[in-house]
Amino acid sequence: EVKLVESGGGLAQAGGSLSLACAASGLTFEDYAIGWFRQAPGKEQEAVSSIHAGDGTTYYADSVKGRFTISTDNAKNTVYLQMNDLRPEDTAVYTCAAGVVPLPDEEYYGHWGQGTQVTVSS
Repeated sequence: EVKLVESGGGLAQAGGSLSLACAASGLTFEDYAIGWFRQAPGKEQEAVSSIHAGDGTTYYADSVKGRFTISTDNAKNTVYLQMNDLRPEDTAVYTCAAGVVPLPDEEYYGHWGQGTQVTVSS
């Protein structure tokens, strides 16, 4: 059974930083892309960033480029999302997902975590 568990959410002030982690189990990690998606209240879910654990290919949404960094620790089957210069509009539930390719489309991801809340105060 594939399992994804997020950690690291919480409260930050604008301009601050948070780091999220997504620990994966039940899969051959290097064969998968791990994506981070977020959903703010009243808004549709959007792709934030993704990375292929095997070849390192990454994707970043324009809204987070230069502020967020995605990385992997393949020895721990874990993907990290370092979020710097946080803005109130980054407030959302962040969910990681495992899929075949690191593209920003939900349809490519078949396994999802439960999500973690990120709140950025102004």
